[in-house]
Amino acid sequence: MKHILPVRIYYEDTDAGGVVYHANFLKFAERGRTEFLRTVGYQNRALEKSKGLIFVVRRITVDYLKPAFLDDALIMQSSIEEMKNSSFTMRQTVYKPYMDSNDEEEMELICEMHVVLVCVNADTIQPLRIPEDIKQAFLNYRE
Repeated sequence: MKHILPVRIYYEDTDAGGVVYHANFLKFAERGRTEFLRTVGYQNRALEKSKGLIFVVRRITVDYLKPAFLDDALIMQSSIEEMKNSSFTMRQTVYKPYMDSNDEEEMELICEMHVVLVCVNADTIQPLRIPEDIKQAFLNYRE
């Protein structure tokens, strides 16, 4: 199962050439992760207050495969690739829908990211074991 987030490209997302500025894909991915968390029943602020934890990005690898442009309607997909005790890896992909020659919708992959996140204590920023309830909720979205 994958979490889906529609993303519309606005003027502010583009560079002088009308192409989505590369760093904005990181913003789209952050929104995708935040909405993924909401979908599985949690919110960043509430986790910090109730469990004293936050998720921090340790590493992101990004492959930009095709450009996106002003007014494009994109699809951000987020799923879990790997779970460990205190970290997990998400695969986040951005697709651009289009109609093929048979008037059927196809999806063209334009960006792929692999994001390693670590569960840490909100005060000390030291790694924590991911609580079992959160881990189980995440596993529903495992590839």
